[in-house]
Amino acid sequence: MDITFLGGVGTVTGSKYLIEHDSSRVLVDCGLFQGYKQLRLRNWAPLPVPPASIDHVLLTHAHLDHSGYLPLLVKNGFHKRVTCTDATRDLCGILLPDSGHLQEQDAVFANRHRFSKHHPALPLYTKEDAEKALRFLSPVSFDKEISLAPGMTARFLRGGHILGAAMIAIGIAGRTILFSGDLGRPNDPLMPPPENGPEADVLVLESTYGNRRHSAESAEDALADVIARAAARGGSVIIPAFAVGRSQLLLFHLYNLRKAQRIPDLPIFFDSPLAIDATDIFQHHHADHRLSAATVKAVFSSARYIRSSEESKALDSMRMPKVIVSASGMATGGRVLHHLEDYASDHRNVILFTGFQAGGTRGAAMVSGAKAIKIHGKWIPVEAEVRNLDMLSAHADADEILAWLRTFTRPPHVTFITHGEPEASDALRKRIEDELHWECVVPEYREKVAIA
Repeated sequence: MDITFLGGVGTVTGSKYLIEHDSSRVLVDCGLFQGYKQLRLRNWAPLPVPPASIDHVLLTHAHLDHSGYLPLLVKNGFHKRVTCTDATRDLCGILLPDSGHLQEQDAVFANRHRFSKHHPALPLYTKEDAEKALRFLSPVSFDKEISLAPGMTARFLRGGHILGAAMIAIGIAGRTILFSGDLGRPNDPLMPPPENGPEADVLVLESTYGNRRHSAESAEDALADVIARAAARGGSVIIPAFAVGRSQLLLFHLYNLRKAQRIPDLPIFFDSPLAIDATDIFQHHHADHRLSAATVKAVFSSARYIRSSEESKALDSMRMPKVIVSASGMATGGRVLHHLEDYASDHRNVILFTGFQAGGTRGAAMVSGAKAIKIHGKWIPVEAEVRNLDMLSAHADADEILAWLRTFTRPPHVTFITHGEPEASDALRKRIEDELHWECVVPEYREKVAIA
């Protein structure tokens, strides 16, 4: 049996793990690379194995760095089953077509304004490509064992993180390989905690926050402080937020703050059709989150939803203090870019990020103190206050990962540390070796490892 690390190593994006056993090939996750240009260029390079030769794809969850390459895989010849949880299937149903649509829009915009180095600029895939890929998604219940190939099974376990997120345990010839996916937090207000670690011979473990601890400050205290200060100086708060997970968490906290009268009575705008659709899906999967039906209804009716582009543009001409929650979470695309063009240059405003910012993204640049960011071919000065509330992250931090590892009844024979920046992955490797005395390996991109 071999594992080839086709992504999610040396970076937090592009997760793809190829398992080969006898004549079978199974791909765990099928994510897009994001961030630095040299990473994004990998999306355009052919896979080292023909897509048609892959027998099965398993998705841990719907975020694009785990699912967003699927339309291209199908476009290039994969026409077999993609297994995921029911909520992941529903979320992919909106995320993947939106991804294709945005890529088409970006190509059109680049061609119209002639700021791309490619003539013509082309999308990686289209909305139609994404919709074709959705036909292959096959939902499965948590804890139900399915057959992948002779002598090979898979079982999905709750991973927390976002709606439908799973760890995947793959059984092969009496051995178990566990893929953590993105590991959730034990005390997330919306998501259940990840299940305790099952017995596994091989563990593939994410390390997004492998060298960090989340702030112990209350998320609602921090939000209240930011909003009150911006409003006092006549400014607005622009929150780039991931459409799935973070946007719903923000609405939950903003609802609580308003109800307790801890923030000024500002209008709150939820400006992301994708996030609105994801919120609707959230309401249809009550078994997959912590909130009651009544709380869900109250929280998700507390903001004004902005669907049309005309309404979105109108927000930027409304100069009174307000809160705008808009995708994307790392400011890599979507409507939030237009808001940043209008609000980032005013010192009264706050640009509030809500979790990990991958290297090479506008979010990472702004959090690191960039004085200007490039949007649609133009440099926009950054005079607004920039904050990042990492306690809103849906990823377990280093301490929480170690606590989860301690729930294993026995150590795996080997643990592969993946899905992290190099410093984070190596820091987590060292902690696990020093504190748990487990054997750990940080694999390289496209490295192939034989599992005895």
